[in-house]
Amino acid sequence: MYGLKTESSFDAAHFLTDYHGKCENLHGHRWRVVAYLEQEELQTQGTHKDMVIDFADFKGALRDLTEAFDHSFVVEEGSLAPDTLACLEREGFSLSVVPFRTTAENLARYFYGKLAEAGFPVSQVDVYETPNNCAIYRG
Repeated sequence: MYGLKTESSFDAAHFLTDYHGKCENLHGHRWRVVAYLEQEELQTQGTHKDMVIDFADFKGALRDLTEAFDHSFVVEEGSLAPDTLACLEREGFSLSVVPFRTTAENLARYFYGKLAEAGFPVSQVDVYETPNNCAIYRG
C-alpha cells in the first residue's frame, strides 16, 4: 500500500449549538487539517507514472478547501437568526455557513468528502482544533 500525507491550516471562529460549556460561546482556533491518500498501486502512465498522485495537486486541493474557511466565522446553518446573519454580513464579516454542527469531527468528515468528490484516494483526514486534540474521519 502506498500513501501520501499533506496538511494545511486555517484560522476561524465558531461556536457549538446546544452545548453546555465554554465552547457554546464564540471562539476561534488555528485549525490544522492533515489528509492522507492511500492506493494499492502506483500510476503507470503519463506524468503521474510511479506516483499515487502529484503532490502539487494534492496540496493545492487541500489548500483550496482550507482557504475557503480562513479568517471566517464558521456557522452551523440555522443556528443563528436570519437577522443576526444579515447584520454580520452588513458589518463585513466573512461567514462560512455549513449544514452541520461545527465540531472537529464534522469538519474532518467534510474535508474527507470534498477530497473524495475531487477524485483523490483519500483514506483519512485529521482535524486538530488545538495542537494536542484532533478528530479523525476514515472512509
